[in-house]
Amino acid sequence: MDQFALLIAATLASGTPLAIAGLGLLINEKAGVLNLGAEGIMLVAAIAGFAAAFNTGSDTMAFIAGAAAGAVLAAGFGVLVIWLNTNQYATGLAVSLFGYGFSAFVGLGYVGKKLSERVPFDVPVLSQVPFIGPAFFRHHPMVYIAIGLIGLTMWFLYKSRAGLVLRAVGESPESAHALGYKGRWIRLGAVMAGGALCGVAGAFLSVVYAPLWVEGLVAGRGWIALALTTFATWRPLRVLFGAYLFGGVTMAQFALQGAGVDISSQLLAMLPYLATIIVLAVISRNPTWIRINMPASLGKPFHPGA
Repeated sequence: MDQFALLIAATLASGTPLAIAGLGLLINEKAGVLNLGAEGIMLVAAIAGFAAAFNTGSDTMAFIAGAAAGAVLAAGFGVLVIWLNTNQYATGLAVSLFGYGFSAFVGLGYVGKKLSERVPFDVPVLSQVPFIGPAFFRHHPMVYIAIGLIGLTMWFLYKSRAGLVLRAVGESPESAHALGYKGRWIRLGAVMAGGALCGVAGAFLSVVYAPLWVEGLVAGRGWIALALTTFATWRPLRVLFGAYLFGGVTMAQFALQGAGVDISSQLLAMLPYLATIIVLAVISRNPTWIRINMPASLGKPFHPGA
């Protein structure tokens, strides 16, 4: 039972950055913008967050630095695709490649360095309950903040006027523009908010989950988060469940190795990405289901006044 509790705890920790990044990308896509640069944004934010934590000793400053780095890089992407009308797919890939190279260059001085030991986090009283405590109540506060962000996003998208306007821009920016809403600025705001959340996810990886810096630390999680939005059919709560599912698959490889299962470690390392491919293949078998849930203007440029 103790091992199972630890597996649950590891699943929650592994799924948290996927949930936060997936939520950011969902906000992007609800506004009609497809950002394939999540991997690069998370990498830049990861080194920004690690550098901030290493030099200040503050997790708060690390997450602020990560969010700021993600928002700035996403803003550059937004200007290119929203105002200069560059192709969203090609620009996103370029941002991803840029982020990989830039983070590797900036992080040269931090390779192999680790952060100082932190005081363990736990929820008073509840953390001492057998099984439940180790599984659910001994996590970094960001694990619980991620769950709160899911609820906040659900309220924003489906209960607030601003969320209704954002979804309207994602469905039909021309109609929103005709009603007097500034579709381009709304899309830019959504892109920057999504970039900031991807930045927080990247900082979580380098400051809490690792906590160290190595080149390519994100290791494909940006792409998994991108697939997660489709898997969740653009619903925030499903993003959370999907993130924990992928987090569990990631942790399964270590559980199997610990149990002495005679399987190649390379094969086990493939499990999260194999699961991503299988899920997308299954979802793609029902294009009508995707079309009903997907924002109608996703990936399409918007030219006001054209």
